[in-house]
Amino acid sequence: MEDKEIEKLIELETRRQRDGLEMIPSENHTSPEVLKALGSRLTDKYSEGYPGKRYYGGCEFVDQVENLARDRAKALFGVDHANVQAYSGSPANMAVYYALCDPGDTVMGLALYFGGHMTHGLKLNFSGRLYNSVQYQTGKDGFLDYEAIAKLAKENKPKLLVVGATAYPRIYDWQKLREIADSVGTFLLADISHIAGLVVAGEHPSPAGIADVVTTTTHKTLRGPRGALILANGNPSNPLKAVERTKENIPTLIDRAIIPGLQGGPHNHQTAAIAVALHEASKPEFKEYGKQIVRNAKRLAERLLEKDYRLVTGGTDNHLLLVDLTNKGVIGKEAEAALEKAGITVNKNTVPFDPRPPFSPSGIRLGTPALTTRGLKEKEMDQVAEWIDAAIVNRGDDKKLASMREEIRKFTQAFPLPGESA
Repeated sequence: MEDKEIEKLIELETRRQRDGLEMIPSENHTSPEVLKALGSRLTDKYSEGYPGKRYYGGCEFVDQVENLARDRAKALFGVDHANVQAYSGSPANMAVYYALCDPGDTVMGLALYFGGHMTHGLKLNFSGRLYNSVQYQTGKDGFLDYEAIAKLAKENKPKLLVVGATAYPRIYDWQKLREIADSVGTFLLADISHIAGLVVAGEHPSPAGIADVVTTTTHKTLRGPRGALILANGNPSNPLKAVERTKENIPTLIDRAIIPGLQGGPHNHQTAAIAVALHEASKPEFKEYGKQIVRNAKRLAERLLEKDYRLVTGGTDNHLLLVDLTNKGVIGKEAEAALEKAGITVNKNTVPFDPRPPFSPSGIRLGTPALTTRGLKEKEMDQVAEWIDAAIVNRGDDKKLASMREEIRKFTQAFPLPGESA
């Protein structure tokens, strides 16, 4: 690489990932095939519009790329329609709002500090500034309270009910949520960005065919490039033609929201990399990978509980754990820093009804997708739990943490990144 400054930084980041344990639940390691597509000449081509309906010439091959990505997404998730052009998860959710709501309409989503996402109605986000956001919470036990959600929906009659989270360790009851949405005549959006890979693996029920719209990022458990899918049932008509806001018209409304509503030309190299990731996710070994993610998370939860760590909801059904550190006399920010010094990457995170502010919360969030990609299994989770506990206990001892970092570096040599050899 001629740009030595950037080359060095890329190598340093690669080394950081290689020598440590990536445990942020929204992170993963992509395959060499995904990276190859992402770095291809497809990045050079402008292709505003949709296959067969482009504003530019020269789209013969990018049309085929996008059609492959769409067909693979539809087959993998069992839907009639897939839009693969959203630049990432937040723009995908914005497109759904744009398609189904008007500014000022009431929307409902899980509060960020109870495990939701910014685009689910945070007042500082577009979803809370352009729309009348009503936020629901978890119960004191950390579980979704479906009765409370139903009551809040009846009181506020939202135009859109958003379900999904960034820090919720349990399974969603999609049918109950459908009943709540139907009881007030609202659209139901299922944001499965965190659990899409688990849905594919059969480790989490799918909202396809239950929710009106499904969005997901393509990186996290789906293990692809940074991008997004918007999934729905029904067949789109001309995206340049206005249609009514009905369930039957959702595919057209979504396509119109992406372009000409919110975006310009799609990122064709990203679309190709998504197509590669969807192909990988259709293989039997990916389903086993998804199952191993959950087995690893459950084993890690068991070991941390044995060490008297408080897990929100008492455990996990999916890929992540939310740990309340109050009883350990440490705050999330301090634990995150200590773990990073030891070579373990997690993130500080609020816990339900957290008395502390979001930049200095009571908890940490950690997960197993990236570790599972590298081949770690239940036996290794036992060791990871030991390191997590040791780093938190010895958080003030930089010498001890440095020693742990070297121990972890040697450990990771047996678990190379995808495409590398041990």
